[in-house]
Formats: sequence, C-alpha cells, structure tokens
Amino acid sequence: MAFTLAIVGRPNVGKSTLFNRLVGRRLALVDDTPGLTRDRREGEGQLGDLRFTVIDTAGLEDAAPRTLAARMRAQTERAVAAADATLLVIDVRAGVTPLDRDFANWLRKLGRPVILVANKCESDAAIPGLAEAHGLGFGEPIALSAEHALGLGELHAALAPLVPTETMETIEAAETEAPRPIKLAIVGRPNVGKSTLVNRLLGEERLLTGPEPGITRDAIAITWAWRGRPFLLVDTAGLRKKARVSDAMERLSTGDALRAIRAAQVVVLVLDATMMLEKQDLTIASLVIDEGRGLVIAVNKWDLIEDSAAALRKLRDRLEISLPQVKGVACITLSALHGKKLDAVMGAILKTHEAWNTELPTPQLNRWLAGVTERHPPPLVQGRRARLRFMRQVGTRPPTFAIFGGKLKTLPEDYLRYLTNSLRETFDLPGIVLRIVLRQTENPYVEGA
Repeated sequence: MAFTLAIVGRPNVGKSTLFNRLVGRRLALVDDTPGLTRDRREGEGQLGDLRFTVIDTAGLEDAAPRTLAARMRAQTERAVAAADATLLVIDVRAGVTPLDRDFANWLRKLGRPVILVANKCESDAAIPGLAEAHGLGFGEPIALSAEHALGLGELHAALAPLVPTETMETIEAAETEAPRPIKLAIVGRPNVGKSTLVNRLLGEERLLTGPEPGITRDAIAITWAWRGRPFLLVDTAGLRKKARVSDAMERLSTGDALRAIRAAQVVVLVLDATMMLEKQDLTIASLVIDEGRGLVIAVNKWDLIEDSAAALRKLRDRLEISLPQVKGVACITLSALHGKKLDAVMGAILKTHEAWNTELPTPQLNRWLAGVTERHPPPLVQGRRARLRFMRQVGTRPPTFAIFGGKLKTLPEDYLRYLTNSLRETFDLPGIVLRIVLRQTENPYVEGA
C-alpha cells in the first residue's frame, strides 16, 4: 500500500505549488488569490528515490458550521485522517500566525507524524520567521522554496525515515501488471450536479457539493474502480459561455476543464433536466466531438420532470438534429442526488469506450464498401463518377477509415454522410465520432485523373 502524505496549512502559503513540485507537473491550479483550492487533489509524488501519494488540500480556516468554508475544512480533515504523515506548510515571510498555532495544536492531538515546512525561504526575509517557527513544537522546520525548488534535499532527509523504499524492479512490475484505467471526464455547465454524480459513483462525499454555483475550481482526478474495471475519473469546473468568463480564477478553472476533456477517453456531459440542452450544452458537446472523445449524455435531476416521456422525446429529437456527428449517442436520465440509474450511466460509458476502440478487419470493410456503393453509387459530377476502390481502418480512438480511389475530390458532403451513417449502422457504432479520410490514387497515364 502506497505511503500517503497530506499537505495542509492556511490559505496562500504555497501548498499547491509544493504539490506540483512533488508530482513533477502542474496538476493543481496556482494563483495569488487566496482559497483557490477547494477540493482535495491526489497525485503520485516522487522525491529522489522516495515514491508516495501526495494530497493537496484547501487552506485551513476557522469557519461557521454549514458554510462552504466549513465543508472545505471537513475535506482537509478527512485527507489528514487518511494520510500516513502530514506536511504543515507556513509562509515564513509572514511569520507564525495565530491560525498556524491553532492548526499545529490540532495536528499534534492527532498523534500522526508532522513535518513543518517553512515555505518561501528564497531570501533573507525568511530568517526571522524561521526562528519563530521553532515555537510550533515540531522540531527543526524545513527551510524550503517550492517555487524555486530550494530545500528539497532537506525535505527528502525528513521523509526518508517515514516512507518505505521500493526497488525499481518492484515498481516496474506493479506498473506492468496494473491494467490501464479508462480516463473519464465529467463536464457540464455550473450547478448541474457534476460533483454530486461523482460522489454517488464513488460511494462517498469525496467532492464538495452545495447550492453555491461554481464550487468546483480544479479538475479533480480520482483513481477508482467499478466492478473491477479501473477508472481515472475527473470532475471539472462548470463551463460557462466564453463571454461570461471575466475573472482570472474562472479562466484558470475553464482551462483546467478543457485540458481534462482533451486528456479523456470518454466524456460524460451532465445536463440539468429542468433547463435541458441549452446552447452552452451543445457548445460543450461540440468541443468533445471535435476532440474525438467518446460522449455520453447524463440528464440529471430527472426526478423533477413531470411529463418524462414527452421531455425525453423532445430531447432525443433535439440531439438528432443538433449532434448528427454522434448519431445514437447514449442519453441516460438519472437523479444523482438519489443515486438512481448509476448502473445505466456506467454501462453506457463502457459501451462507448468499447466502440471508441473498435478495430474492423479490412476484408469486412471492403465487402461493406462494395455493397454500399452498389446500392447507392456516388453521383455524377461533370459527367464522371468518383470511384471508391479500396478501404481500410487507419486509426482508433476514434475509429478512422481511409477510402482510396479516383475523382474523390468530387465526392459531395451528403454522400460522405451517407457512408458514415451506413458504416455506423452496419457495424453497430452508435454515438461515437467516425472519421473518413479520402486518399486520391493518381493514374500516371491520365492527366487530372
């Protein structure tokens, strides 16, 4: 079992910068705005020969019960309870604050190993704060600058007695044996129930939820298994119209969500059944389609709909017209709040992922091509007809096919749509992007063939 290290401290002391430094890439959003991190984020950290799971947490604050800040603190407390050791980070330039002392006392009562990290030690301005940090009672503080990668050797020395070492052979064997997880992103407009859906799938209150719009800021990746199948599940911030994104924090969150879509294999677009399929929903769906990801539509809050049959017919008709590129896309109605239809959502995700990875044999494709062009030959253009001679699959994820022949530049778009729809129906590939590329074969004896 991996050693787990939680990073805690009050807001804006550099916890997320240290997290990014330990995982070796920019996973957590970093900004000067206090309180940017809300949900806890996990990553695989490495420091020299030490490997561990590291958890970035929201800034610790005193908060009234039932407030968003109180729910954020509860998330941090759960992270500390699950960790083997804790890094308490302070801003050494600001000195030790009363809030730092309160949280140091709280951590001391838990009886877990605590390493005090005095961050932002890149200048002489840190010297008075370093002396003051000894008073927190955790021994010699680690003088560190996460932004400039200073003091990591001292942090390694402090962690080495706690973190069990693994040989490279053991690590490589474990990575070889572990099946690759399906990368799944949950996206949608703000306040449609994305985090609630993730919590119900996980079976725990892993992510912050509440009536406040825009609670989720980071794209939070969570390793999870459903019926033995591993997933890397990513919850994202709500995506609003570009014109409405004004402040820097929301731009960071939006960029994080877009990166999650590009890295995903299957994307679940969550709709609010009471405001179903608005223009922004179609914009998000089009982005997923343009990226070639598998798409599943989850219509949340379905328990609030009175005439469900009529609403579902209207939705399916709108999808047929607005998203013809993914004809037959899986559309599941559910209530995340009450945990209804979760199995149907997961079944649709697995089916979409399987179709997205489809590989079709070349002989089978060419029998299909011969049949489909015989039933409906390409139209004549200037007295000549395009000739579709040969076809093969040239890629997966999404399935991509190349058709070779002559005069292919004259093939109209509606005939390509006919081929795509026939391919989808014949080989049972509903709801995923199918790409067909045309490869002109030139006749060396006929100019302009």
